[in-house]
Amino acid sequence: MTVNTTASVTETETVTETETVTAYGSGGGPTADAPHLWQGAFIGDEEAERRLAELPAAVEAALGTVLETETVLAACDALAPALLDPEHPVHARLAAHLPEDEDPAALLAELAHHLGRRELTRKLRRELGGAAPGRLNRPDPREAVYEAWAPVGMVAHIAPGNAATVAPLSIVEGLLAGNVNVLKTSSADSLFPQALMAELAALDPSGALAARIVVLRFGSSRQEWLRLMCAPADAVAVWGGEAAVEGVAAHVPAGCRLVEWGHRISFAYLTADAWSAPGALDALAEDVCRHEQQACASPQVVYLDTEDEAEVFAFAERFAGVLAARSAAAPPPGGRNGDPAEDRDPAEEAELTTTELVARLEEHLGLTRVFAAEDRSWRVMADTRSPLTASPLHRSVWVKPLPRRQIIATLRPMRRYLQTAGIAGSRTDVAELSRTVLAAGVTRVTPVGAMLESYTGEPHDGVYALQRYSRRVAVQADPARFATTACLDDLARPVVLPAPAGPLLGKEEVQARNGGVGRADAELYFHSGGSTGAPALSLFSYDDYDTQMHAAARGLLAAGYDPVGDRTANLFYCGGMYGSFISFFSVLERLGGVQLPLAAGPDHRATARALIDHGATTLFGMPSYLWQLLHAEADALRAYGGLRKVFYGGEHFTPEQQRTLKDEFGIEVVRSITYGSTDLGPLGYQCTESSGGVHHLHADLHTMEILDPEGERPVAPGETGRLVFTTHARRGQQLGRYVIGDLGRAVPGRCPCGSHAPRFELQGRTGDVMRVATYFLNHRRLVALAEEQGGHRGELQVLLGSEGARERLTVRVERSAGTDPERLREVFLAGYPELRSAVSERLLDLVVEAVDGAALDRSPTSGKLRSVVDARR
Repeated sequence: MTVNTTASVTETETVTETETVTAYGSGGGPTADAPHLWQGAFIGDEEAERRLAELPAAVEAALGTVLETETVLAACDALAPALLDPEHPVHARLAAHLPEDEDPAALLAELAHHLGRRELTRKLRRELGGAAPGRLNRPDPREAVYEAWAPVGMVAHIAPGNAATVAPLSIVEGLLAGNVNVLKTSSADSLFPQALMAELAALDPSGALAARIVVLRFGSSRQEWLRLMCAPADAVAVWGGEAAVEGVAAHVPAGCRLVEWGHRISFAYLTADAWSAPGALDALAEDVCRHEQQACASPQVVYLDTEDEAEVFAFAERFAGVLAARSAAAPPPGGRNGDPAEDRDPAEEAELTTTELVARLEEHLGLTRVFAAEDRSWRVMADTRSPLTASPLHRSVWVKPLPRRQIIATLRPMRRYLQTAGIAGSRTDVAELSRTVLAAGVTRVTPVGAMLESYTGEPHDGVYALQRYSRRVAVQADPARFATTACLDDLARPVVLPAPAGPLLGKEEVQARNGGVGRADAELYFHSGGSTGAPALSLFSYDDYDTQMHAAARGLLAAGYDPVGDRTANLFYCGGMYGSFISFFSVLERLGGVQLPLAAGPDHRATARALIDHGATTLFGMPSYLWQLLHAEADALRAYGGLRKVFYGGEHFTPEQQRTLKDEFGIEVVRSITYGSTDLGPLGYQCTESSGGVHHLHADLHTMEILDPEGERPVAPGETGRLVFTTHARRGQQLGRYVIGDLGRAVPGRCPCGSHAPRFELQGRTGDVMRVATYFLNHRRLVALAEEQGGHRGELQVLLGSEGARERLTVRVERSAGTDPERLREVFLAGYPELRSAVSERLLDLVVEAVDGAALDRSPTSGKLRSVVDARR
């Protein structure tokens, strides 16, 4: 059985036989006759025009389905390695659609970097606060208020013609925000965006991505198409100068958000110390030459912190020499005869010629001085006037004086156009000048030499793109009715994540992956408790850890934890790289709950005194430790009478033990704090309607399969099998189809709590099933017999040994009032036929002995009771 893997496939329109439609999945691609990608199919002009007229209805239908952020991340992450592999068919198909002047390997590698899960997850966290920003969670768990980032609806993207990666990455941003995206490319552009988006959509079997992607190629003369495209839009993103923005703005409906990614001007600013420092001019020349100044972040002006005109001219002459050397080492793209001018269109060449000619004429007035290459491949124009002047680009740069006290007055009039300032100076200069240029209107500051560098999640032109394509929405709910509802979406619909794929992984394979040190995203190291073997290493990035702690916090709310009223003693074990205490410290921090971080310790009297002195009402900890503590200090804690809740993890309180806690200590709530593992983090949680081993799946983090204990066949609904988890919300270590070692069964039907999150019931660990004297015996069955028929309420441990040809099974039970080992032995033999047969056939000796709880074998790291200790050799 597989839980949380089935997605509905979005239906696409049917078309008649006469229409030009090519399905990419059948091996076709965009062509001159079918250049438009519409929700997964390539179509021609006639069909595109028909569908544009019906675009509002198509948008409404697409928005009626849910696009999980994980669906976008999974598809992008699957596409990224194909873009890096020149032997991959996807790489070849996409390279065929790139313009001739593009380097396929470099461009596709750049795209792969931006599409990887690591980069996109960091972008989501930085811009929208988390990897699943669309879920209605409680930003403050102490309030019944739910907030999320919702899509604006439909985003129309008007792409530039000079950057092959901008258009597809803009659509990916729109998808991350959950929008329907309609992209316009120029009629002169290649079909690369269409091909790339088709490849991305093909990696999502649910069809949700395809339903949200339309890519049209048409010229600006088709104003009616542009009008139809913008009419149902909730946001229009346009790249280009003022004329381009104005042309599109005429079609933007009232109330629609216009997102301008227009042309910007950037500059470098050098202090006197910096412009004379070795290497400073080389770094500046690199910024000027990179991308031929075509990027908005390219420096068009170099400002010097001086009023001395002679210094400006002297610097320009020095820099001209450096720029000449840099251009000789890395020449600009040349024409047929090696003349860079042949690669420029006539308008660009005319602007270069005019700008240089005017600057040369002004030399006679003492205002300027020009230094230029004979082959016109670069030019440095010194100007004694400070106001910002746009460069004609193509390695053409102005050098001007600008004393720092005049920066704001000089630059603020151009604030709408400012973008990057590359600053070179001392540490103090950088700090002071950064504040000044930001006040003048600059949106980003970098070192000189790194003006065109960027980082994941960096604001663009002063804003976060994902926020521009999103709305912040909120729902206020009745605090009494929604006290245990951590995520409002769980009451509305199930989460649908990509189906798990690949081979099953065991702990050995995971440990082999964790063997190296210094690996990327290994920021937090944990050891398991070692209750079933040697402690295993688990690795997390801090972002992944934060995501999982928020999930565990939501699970605790569902279980009935009250961040306002509960006063919690954290009594999990700490130290030795064991994660329980640290993790639940983090969980309580995110819940805003009152916490006494005591940790489990041997001095029960001191712990009890702290509980009483500080008014603890709630205990977090391992059942075995809490059981020992409560019984060791029973008189004091009963007299205190303030304990109301126990949340346990790592082991189970049996029904009889829970009854004891309630009857003897006044505990009102005894519930699992979480079900999880050190490797995968929180996997399941209990709600107020759950009991025993029944948990809800953290369906926004994991997919769960229940497989046959002896193979990979899914079990029938309701049958017990191996629990296999695939974790999705990890940008660090990827764990797919991980055999965790636990047994369980699916619980049918929707939970009375109202959540759509699937439920399952834990049925023990595979290690609890012992092969003894040719029989398979189960530790949990022995516990059930001891409680239900033997009246035992304490802990129980099985010790396996051998004496010659016969094996020995010793059941060690915690000594308490009324414990009768001989009576328990009779119960086991009477109620467990396989055990009785092994004893009667003289294959096995059965011994039951009562011991103090402290004598039971426990993990030294976590304090967990080792349910089965196999001492056979």
